[in-house]
Amino acid sequence: MEEPSKLADLAREIAEEAGRLLVHGRPGDLGVLSTKSSPTDVVTEMDTAAERLIRDRIALARPGDAVLGEEGGGQAGSSGVTWVVDPIDGTVNYLYDLPAWAVSIGVEVDGVTVAGAVAAPRLGEVYTGWLGGGAWCNGRQIAVRSDTGLAGALVATGFGYQAARRDRQGAVVAGLLPRVRDIRRAGSAALDLCSVACGRVDAYFERGTQVWDRSAGGLIAAEAGATVAGFRGAQASEAMTLAASAATFGLLHDVLVELGADRDDY
Repeated sequence: MEEPSKLADLAREIAEEAGRLLVHGRPGDLGVLSTKSSPTDVVTEMDTAAERLIRDRIALARPGDAVLGEEGGGQAGSSGVTWVVDPIDGTVNYLYDLPAWAVSIGVEVDGVTVAGAVAAPRLGEVYTGWLGGGAWCNGRQIAVRSDTGLAGALVATGFGYQAARRDRQGAVVAGLLPRVRDIRRAGSAALDLCSVACGRVDAYFERGTQVWDRSAGGLIAAEAGATVAGFRGAQASEAMTLAASAATFGLLHDVLVELGADRDDY
């Protein structure tokens, strides 16, 4: 197996190429190709085109590796290495031609994420990280912000696609808002995690993320000094993903548990 830094380099190269395709190949009349969990959970023709490119490049460079992609599902491998791919994290932003979307590629070895890249071409930024090697943006090492206390924390979050979950998430945000500096909602989990990593926000939380949403960004945030986990000592998961510097993590964790942020019911 390649060293994690080499896997991160390859992930970055492939993510950048996919990003160029998505910028320069985006048709002027781009529309919704299909929907998934709800009418607002959309897939465009460019999601599938970008994932095909990514899969082809991985197969060429590392033919024994497995791939798990948001659009194409799982593809078995024999090496113990799995590439976790979100060809467009923030598809609704991409559909509306908003710049906050990214290509996210994480690399797992025997189930442990060891490398990742998040390319945001419309923002001119590429984030990379590898296990034990730190986190980087455009070649510059990045780190989380110093602890600010909960009242001074700028907190990013996201919302699900199902109406009932969105209703509950709105109530959680309403309960949290008076206790923090402010809330931000950009529309891309991968970029929210990278925003924690580079200090643009103090924290990020979301219920409902999938592994391809958080694989690369979660590693990058952790390598930048963030605690990335779920509630009550669990790993980050679909149930809850929370990322922040250590002290902010603990304070925000307790408030979100109190508000029931990992539940869909009242």
